[in-house]
Amino acid sequence: MATSFLGVALGLFDFLTDLLKIDNSIAGRSKIALLTFVPPMIGGVLFPNGFIYAIGYAGFAAAVFALFTPVALAFQARAKLPETEFVVTGGHLRMLVVIIFAICVVIFQVLSMLGLIA
Repeated sequence: MATSFLGVALGLFDFLTDLLKIDNSIAGRSKIALLTFVPPMIGGVLFPNGFIYAIGYAGFAAAVFALFTPVALAFQARAKLPETEFVVTGGHLRMLVVIIFAICVVIFQVLSMLGLIA
């Protein structure tokens, strides 16, 4: 549990830093650290399953920064630079599979939060 908490929290930390455009100063990083680590810790202390809920919500952010964003950047790069020397195999089909996987992650999390799946 500790490694999953730290892994997701570190990813969320960088995501929030970029999203909120916080500077790389000690004060800026301290604010993001509080925003990243305090809510899941409070949830884990106050609620018996709070940690599981906190990881679930962090999964939404992970789906965005680890799945949706890279595919969107690849689509944009291919549109702007159609003729380039470096080409990753799989093309649009691979990107479509990643988007479908990301959508499934979000859907399953919502269904779990609604109590429709265990």
